[in-house]
Amino acid sequence: MSRTVTVGLDGSPESRAAAEWAAREALLRSLPLKIVHVGEPVPEYTAWAALHGPETYQHWVEQILRESAEGLQVRHPGLEVTSEQFTGTVADILCEAAGFAELLVLGSRGFGGIGGFMVGSVSLSVVAHAERPVVLVRAEELAADEHEMDPSGVPSAAAPFRPVVLGLDIDAPDDTLMEFAFDAATRREASLRVVHAWPEPPTSFYRFPGDAELYDSLERQQAAALAEALRPWRQKFPGVEVIEASRCGSAAQILVNASRDASLAVVGRRIRTSSLGAHIGHVTHAALHHITAPVAVVAHV
Repeated sequence: MSRTVTVGLDGSPESRAAAEWAAREALLRSLPLKIVHVGEPVPEYTAWAALHGPETYQHWVEQILRESAEGLQVRHPGLEVTSEQFTGTVADILCEAAGFAELLVLGSRGFGGIGGFMVGSVSLSVVAHAERPVVLVRAEELAADEHEMDPSGVPSAAAPFRPVVLGLDIDAPDDTLMEFAFDAATRREASLRVVHAWPEPPTSFYRFPGDAELYDSLERQQAAALAEALRPWRQKFPGVEVIEASRCGSAAQILVNASRDASLAVVGRRIRTSSLGAHIGHVTHAALHHITAPVAVVAHV
């Protein structure tokens, strides 16, 4: 079965923005786009049915899918678009759909009170359990946001892409995560900024003699370790400009700051065997809530 870029659509502004992003990504990957709508079973739609009738709801769903597919094909010539309806628990159905996709794209409800995404429980559940890459796109996302300014200083989708940013744990650099990030940069003809954070040395809080020398030594060691982790990937993707950023401090804050001008931020999520809880690390959780660019969460072992 041929893989697709799959997007969840419910008619909301965030899901429409996600569909536009997914269409652009499908063209970058030369893949078809699949639009998925999931309806919760009764009694979730009892209020709708009482006011409008189940036939009206079904007609609305069919209209949303049809008009979205037709609009995407008009705006993105050459894109193959299909759609499908499902009934069931939204997170479960989307996780299942992700298993047949190259990646799954979901919308996020824009900015919250602290300047980041308001990531809903469905999106968090899908990110926590899907074993294929999941991309979250904010409601305000536009194609031009992913690109540099044009010569006149105006955002333009015709200008080069902004950098792809990868948050990397060099203690366990996973091949799936690295492949995704380097491939994304290659398809965009963009640079890849690889961000690695390391903690403050314990003595820095007490200002012992020799702290500066210790810090400098740790800085060199961490930078060398990052360079070594990236060496085989530089060789595999020689056309990608790699910008190494090894910083001391909070991994979450450093990644968020480094992604302010990103076209795409890429983070990892380790697959756990337990079915309980949302297994999202604190760095990935911060990225989902505070990075304004689309965020790709890549599951790996």
